[in-house]
Amino acid sequence: MPRFCASCGSLVAEGALACASCGATARQTVGGGAASASATTGLTENLAGALAYVTFLPAVGFLLLEPFNKNPFVRFHAFQCIFLNVACLVLELALRLIGSALGWSSLVILPIGLAGIGLWIVLIFMAYQGRKFKLPVIGRLAEQRANNA
Repeated sequence: MPRFCASCGSLVAEGALACASCGATARQTVGGGAASASATTGLTENLAGALAYVTFLPAVGFLLLEPFNKNPFVRFHAFQCIFLNVACLVLELALRLIGSALGWSSLVILPIGLAGIGLWIVLIFMAYQGRKFKLPVIGRLAEQRANNA
């Protein structure tokens, strides 16, 4: 059975303990794993998880396209991205309505927007490292949806 690197998805020589491309420890895949997705699409699961956060469009795409729609890690990050986008949209609309009535919309929206960008960067890096960073409410919902394949 062919072996693929868990980090970069490259084909690993038979008997090698580490990937020649990136130096990471290699693992054998049986099917449906990160390396088999990499062999067919060119994306590892950690890269797909990180790309799911670019906008909601890749997240929706990963939920529709095989083999990513069967991978719990990618599904979790795709759902968390979609739920986070919805929550940010609702929060922004509420702040704009309240802020325009009180006259302080830009004073509140700017720091919250900067915090949102920081959170977005953290989520991308965590997914790229192969880790699940669950947001308090959104992460729980995303995990439930990801596990109900």
